[in-house]
Amino acid sequence: QLHLVESGGGLVRPGGSLRLSCSGPGTSLYHNAVGWFRQVPGKEREGILCIGALGHVTEYQDSVKGRFSISRDYGKNTASLAMSGLQPEDTAVYYCFTRPGSCPQRTTGVVDFGSWGQGTQVTVSS
Repeated sequence: QLHLVESGGGLVRPGGSLRLSCSGPGTSLYHNAVGWFRQVPGKEREGILCIGALGHVTEYQDSVKGRFSISRDYGKNTASLAMSGLQPEDTAVYYCFTRPGSCPQRTTGVVDFGSWGQGTQVTVSS
């Protein structure tokens, strides 16, 4: 189990923006895919975006297209999730995950997310 740390969550008004960061202290993410999923208590995890070891991005949620984007900094060993146009339905705990090589092809059913962090709360409310 690799150690990941998420940051950047918080309370934001509808239409606002946040940028989440994921770091891997003591862990090299260089050869890994890094992604994000979110979860609301009582509901299944929702995969959002993933960026592979070579930079290919996989999208899992139509609802975030055009609003969320993922990036990574190989030198800083970090990944980020930029979110704009946030809506109340985006409220969830957001988790960063990482696994060797490529991103999952799907994020429903039985999915190997590899390792993930403790999560960061994002609340969208007026």
